[in-house]
Amino acid sequence: MKRSNLKNSGFSLIELVIVVVIIAIIAAIAVPKMSRGAAGANDAATLQNVSQMRSAIDMFTTEHGGTYPSATPATFIDQLTKYTDITGVSVSATKTGTCIYGPYLKSIPPLPVGANKGLMTITSTGPVGTGTFGWFYDTSTNSVFANTTASEVDAKGTLYSAY
Repeated sequence: MKRSNLKNSGFSLIELVIVVVIIAIIAAIAVPKMSRGAAGANDAATLQNVSQMRSAIDMFTTEHGGTYPSATPATFIDQLTKYTDITGVSVSATKTGTCIYGPYLKSIPPLPVGANKGLMTITSTGPVGTGTFGWFYDTSTNSVFANTTASEVDAKGTLYSAY
């Protein structure tokens, strides 16, 4: 029987260095992409939330003969999250004989980005980006925007308030 030569077994120093270099290259490529993933997810969530709220406003307006939701934040939230009558003025938590329209949203979604992150509140006064509100309802255009400042932008440099 022949004994194996222990001197030739194992990895050489050059082979180990090559493996370490390959792992470092993979890490250099993967880590930045992974770190951008969370920011990209928040950007997509903001866009989706804005889209859902605008769709809810459109459905409300269509079902109520062209009448837009109220500029008063509490009434606006009730009109989109509860049942309303044909005029949109009478609001009910449950469906009744007259309150048959809606709800258009289960709840106002939280703002996923910026200094007001997590807030589910709405304002219709002041310019976009002021106050501690999650969303801004512009009554002149009847549209909703993220209530973020001019310095809060997505990964592409687009203002969240411009979504």
